Amino acid sequence: MATLFVSHHDCIDHDTGPGHPECADRLRVVQRVFEAEEFMFLHREEAPLADLDLIKAVHDPAYVDKVMATVPAEGIVSLDGDTYVSPGSGKAALRAAGGACIAVDAVMEGHEKNAFVATRPPGHHAEYDRAMGFCLFNNAAIAAHHARKKFGIKRVAVMDFDVHHGNGTQDLFYNDADLFYCSTHQWPLYPGTGAETERGCANNILNVGLPAGSGTVELQEAFNSTVLPGIAAFKPELLIISAGFDAHKNDPLAGLCFETNDFVWMTKQLMNLAEEQCGGRVVSLLEGGYDLPSLASSAVQHVRTLMGAH
Repeated sequence: MATLFVSHHDCIDHDTGPGHPECADRLRVVQRVFEAEEFMFLHREEAPLADLDLIKAVHDPAYVDKVMATVPAEGIVSLDGDTYVSPGSGKAALRAAGGACIAVDAVMEGHEKNAFVATRPPGHHAEYDRAMGFCLFNNAAIAAHHARKKFGIKRVAVMDFDVHHGNGTQDLFYNDADLFYCSTHQWPLYPGTGAETERGCANNILNVGLPAGSGTVELQEAFNSTVLPGIAAFKPELLIISAGFDAHKNDPLAGLCFETNDFVWMTKQLMNLAEEQCGGRVVSLLEGGYDLPSLASSAVQHVRTLMGAH
């Protein structure tokens, strides 16, 4: 078994307008670095279009219809202060959700050890009936629902190391004791959620806020003392990673100071935990990351680690 890389060119056609940080170049640089010879043994799949019913099983059906109806024939339309849709956005959003689900299929069926899904728009800010924070549909929550429905598993955990708290994933998991959401994020910061007192209906939400300026020492302390024991106690049957690389010290949208090697370390810890808990089944989904060189280098190191390279 190997690592699966899932992407699709349609996700580049989601146009957020000039100067927007969540731009098509984010995906271009990620796709480009995985064309290198060292990644020739990556298995590759194109992200399929997700069925709308799959998305409506997670989000308010009326909201899903509204988003798709808002996609314009030309130009750019705002859904909230920083979330936009253009003619290519509908297909891109369906590819992002479909890519997450095909990755789940490959890992759950045992065809692949793990997977990395490089698509956009990202998803972890999308709530039940609300687009926000560059996100339309919540790809991690859709993948978790798909895994449970198709494969009959019960317990799915999402680990989110994006610098911003994934309010959408927390919102969608909060009242389901068999879904576990864990987040490390800068605190305080957009979107204002992610306090450690937000615990879910059955202590199934675990938030670790890190002050601006936090780096390797604070990250490793958070993982060793809180994150890893918390996920292990939940005993997931599948681990989904919301892999945002905007906690990197060079990222312009926040103030954490992670190094590229910190993403390697986190990935190794999560892979070891998954080996112990769920047969190594890991599906990683691209979320944030807005400094293009840091995004590219961090994604490369993340996938190298998933592949078992040193």
